[in-house]
Amino acid sequence: EVQLSESGGGSVQAGGSLRLSCSVKGTTYNLACLAWFRQAPGEEREAVAHVDAEGVPTYEDSMKGRFAISLSDAKDTLYLQMNNLKPEDTAVYYCAAELCPSDRTIPASYGYWGQGTQVTVSS
Repeated sequence: EVQLSESGGGSVQAGGSLRLSCSVKGTTYNLACLAWFRQAPGEEREAVAHVDAEGVPTYEDSMKGRFAISLSDAKDTLYLQMNNLKPEDTAVYYCAAELCPSDRTIPASYGYWGQGTQVTVSS
């Protein structure tokens, strides 16, 4: 059982930065792979990046360079540093957890989700 709670979203102008946080709690949190997804209005939820149980990151190709995912040493907080934000980054950002599924890039692989945090980037 894992509980997730995101924070850090907000409104920024294009070119700005935000750092999202996801609090990770539960009995098996330190065994889980963790991921960031996002969902724009009218779009499907898409993967941003994920880390394995040791915190080793993997990024979706389109997210490389501007986004950085990291895990705290205590493995109880997942971060997403977002730089040089663009209007197309506007979405609700979710963190997700599961006991390291084989495909870590699809929403269906994750059984635990946070409530999401809104990121709005204006031009």
